[in-house]
Amino acid sequence: MTFGSSGFTTDDSADGLCAYLNASPSPFHACESAATLLEAAGFTRLREVDAWPTVRGRYYLIRAGSLVAWSTEHATGATTPLRVVGAHTDSPNLRIKPRPDLARAGWQLLGVEIYGGPLDNSWLDRDLGLSGRVATRGADGLQTHLFRVDDPVLRVSQLAPHLDRSVRTDGLKLNEQQHLAPHWGLGNDPGDFRAYLAGEVGVRTEDVLGWDAMTHDLTPARRTGRDRELVAGARQDNLATSYAATRALIAAVEVEPVQPVTPVIALFDHEEVGSVSDRGAASSLLPTTLERIVITLGGGREDLHRALAGSVIASGDMAHATHPNYAERHEPQHTIAMNGGPVLKINTNLRYATDAVGAAHFQLACDQAGVPCQEFVVRTDLPCGSTVGPITSALSGVTTVDFGAPTLSMHSTRELTGATDQAMYAAALACFLAPSLVSSL
Repeated sequence: MTFGSSGFTTDDSADGLCAYLNASPSPFHACESAATLLEAAGFTRLREVDAWPTVRGRYYLIRAGSLVAWSTEHATGATTPLRVVGAHTDSPNLRIKPRPDLARAGWQLLGVEIYGGPLDNSWLDRDLGLSGRVATRGADGLQTHLFRVDDPVLRVSQLAPHLDRSVRTDGLKLNEQQHLAPHWGLGNDPGDFRAYLAGEVGVRTEDVLGWDAMTHDLTPARRTGRDRELVAGARQDNLATSYAATRALIAAVEVEPVQPVTPVIALFDHEEVGSVSDRGAASSLLPTTLERIVITLGGGREDLHRALAGSVIASGDMAHATHPNYAERHEPQHTIAMNGGPVLKINTNLRYATDAVGAAHFQLACDQAGVPCQEFVVRTDLPCGSTVGPITSALSGVTTVDFGAPTLSMHSTRELTGATDQAMYAAALACFLAPSLVSSL
């Protein structure tokens, strides 16, 4: 199936998502994977410490595990409104502690912290690799290296039911400090994780100064289901949105919008832990980038505020599809179907930023793309999660809509989405970034 004028097909979108997931075991790798796609489409990487060119064009920047990309090709001036799609690059996982080396009962283990809110049991009995970033001492000062280990070096082994009969009646109960330390070798000495990392990045052990190291499941993302209509894979929350947003931007810059806008995507790190960091949605990353975009167009603060007043932000994160085995956990009037199209996420207590105007903007984009639009509301008696939407809306004062793609097993090591949904997702975002319908909303 094909959606939108840019020709997003189910097969290309789903297979491309699998490739993107497999190439992106950490937020740092996710940014580099997106950068590869952007550079192939003519985008130029900028550094925040440099002066930015005033020539209209396609640009992006990376701040550690976050990426912002934009095009000024169709801007008519410094007050041209912005269309921003936000997403995030991080996912719940196990992260290696600064002093991780442990030895218990003849086993070598690594101490881990729990990042975000994973389904802990989904990390049990899996072949796990390592990835992330290492900071080292170099001849010219501090250096950073990305690394990934795709050998099955780690495993968190589950206790056999013979040794805990209650697990069959009371369910699995895990103490995260005691039961989730992965083992990676045999021996009574605790091992040396620092030396292991040094070998991976090719430096002396004493030159390893720190790391942002995390585990990843080694089972590749792949199409599943009788008719291959589903995608099973790790980190789809929220790399599925990051991938769709990147493809949408690449498609949008090739279109002359009826309503001149500056299209932007912002892929943030640290959403799963609150976004309050140097590169999260609550940081200076998006506000300063938008201001500098306006400056490159010859504007100043007044022009920035005028541009923002006419702008719209779409905050993308995954949405809960109605679970066939737990239908009672969902709001009965708002069933979310897999491969049923993008999902508007609505919460009256503003856990999502969507209001009537923001919803209308997104529905117009779906109409333009020729895709259906679903509406998600959490059950009234259940708490609601949140996204980068309310944060970016509050910091910018810009009308914001929260949306997502249907997902099962959210925050599991392996999540499930729809193959056709990925094509519809990208098509709707491309139309949002390059609107053909002039609106006075």
